[in-house]
Amino acid sequence: MSRFVARDGARQYSGYVTDIITELALNWLDKRDPDRPFALLIQHKAPHRAFEPAERHRHLYEHVDVPAPATLHDDYSERARAAGEAEMRMSDLQPQDLKAPVPAGLSQRAEREWRYQRYIKEYLRVVAALDENVGRVLHYLDITGLTDDTAVAYTSDHGFYLGEHGWFDKRFMYDPSLRIPLVVRWPGVVQPGSTCDELVINVDYAQTFLDLAGAPAHPRMQGRSLLPLLRGEVPDDWRQSMYYRYFEHLDVCHNVQASYGIRTHTHKLIHYPGHGSGQVGARDERRTPEWELFDLVADPDELHNRHADPECAQLVKRLTEELTALQLRFGDTPEHI
Repeated sequence: MSRFVARDGARQYSGYVTDIITELALNWLDKRDPDRPFALLIQHKAPHRAFEPAERHRHLYEHVDVPAPATLHDDYSERARAAGEAEMRMSDLQPQDLKAPVPAGLSQRAEREWRYQRYIKEYLRVVAALDENVGRVLHYLDITGLTDDTAVAYTSDHGFYLGEHGWFDKRFMYDPSLRIPLVVRWPGVVQPGSTCDELVINVDYAQTFLDLAGAPAHPRMQGRSLLPLLRGEVPDDWRQSMYYRYFEHLDVCHNVQASYGIRTHTHKLIHYPGHGSGQVGARDERRTPEWELFDLVADPDELHNRHADPECAQLVKRLTEELTALQLRFGDTPEHI
C-alpha cells in the first residue's frame, strides 16, 4: 500500500508506488481542460535508499555481474580528510540495503565487491520501473497528439554515487553527485540526439519553465533560462563557472563535512571550512579547514588533490577569487577570508 497526502486528505493506493504516481499523473492529464496549456511535474522517489523494486523486477539482473566503477576501491589517500571520514562506503550499507547476510570468509576487498553487487542491482531494479513509467508518459503524449506541442524534461535534484569512490549517497562536490541528468524532448526546438556541454545548474529550471510560459522570473531567482541552449544557441555571456554549497556539517547520516566550491569546464576548487553554518542537522564539532583542487581534464576521477602544488598557485589564486565573487553575488558568506 502507498499513502499519498493531497488537499482533500490522505488516501491509500494498492500497487507499486512508481506505477501509482504515473497512473495519477495520466489521470490528471485525462481530466485537464484541453483548451488550456498545462505544466505537470511527476516526481518519483524510487531511486532513493532504501531501494524497493517492483515484484516484476525482483530477480532482474540476478545472474549478471554488473561492472564496478574504476574507483570502487578508492583509498582517499590524496584527498582532504573529509573524504576518508565519510560514512557512506559499501561497508556502511545496512541490512535493509543488502537484504541478505554477508557471506562468511570474504576478504575486505571481496566483501566490498559483494556489497556493491547487492547495492547496484537493487538500484537498477527500481530504475527499471522508473524507465517503464517514463515510457508510459511519452506514449500517452504520442497517442493523444500532444507530443509536438509538449516539452518534456527528465532530470533529478542531484547526482548519486553508484560505487564511485566506494560510496553510495551524495553530498560531496565530486562529479558523480554534482552532475545531474537532464534530458529534454521538445519537437521542433531541441534537435534529436544533440548534446550541450555548457554549465547548467538546477536553479536554472524555474526560469526555464517561466520562460516557456511567457512569465517573468522573480528578481530573487539566481538561475537563467535554458531556452537559448535548448534551441542550440549559446549566449556570449553564458556562465563559465558554477557555485556549489553543502551546509549539513557532519550530518547525522553520513558524517560528511560542510563544503562549498567552484567548478569550471576544466577545474574544481573545493573548500571544507571545518564547521557548519547553523543549518538543521549540522553538528557544532569543528575540523581543520581544508582545500581540494582537481584538474578535471587530466584527472576526471578526482583522485589527486593539487591544491598545494606550487605549479597550481596562480590557478588556485584565480579560482579562489572567482569563488569569493560568486559567494558575494549570491549572498553567501566566504568563510575562507
